[in-house]
Amino acid sequence: MSRSVSVAEAKNKLPSILREVEEGSIVKITRYGKAVAMVIPERDYRRLVEKGQGFWASLGKVRNLISSESIIIDENDLKNLRDQLPGRAFVWTP
Repeated sequence: MSRSVSVAEAKNKLPSILREVEEGSIVKITRYGKAVAMVIPERDYRRLVEKGQGFWASLGKVRNLISSESIIIDENDLKNLRDQLPGRAFVWTP
């Protein structure tokens, strides 16, 4: 859920706005009817920031998580990941 509040209202009700955001809401702060800021939960901010990290950084994070939590992945976990059916028929035409 999201809602809009004016700068004045945000100033007067900051603690209650922060409680809303902690519960998952997004609050738009406006000045003269125009949005000037968005207050979003910290987890949403992290997700937005980490999107730009790229594949290798994300892979490193997954590897670190697996290692830190002592997760063991063996061949049984990877057995049926690929569909065993043959692909479609293909004919090369010049």
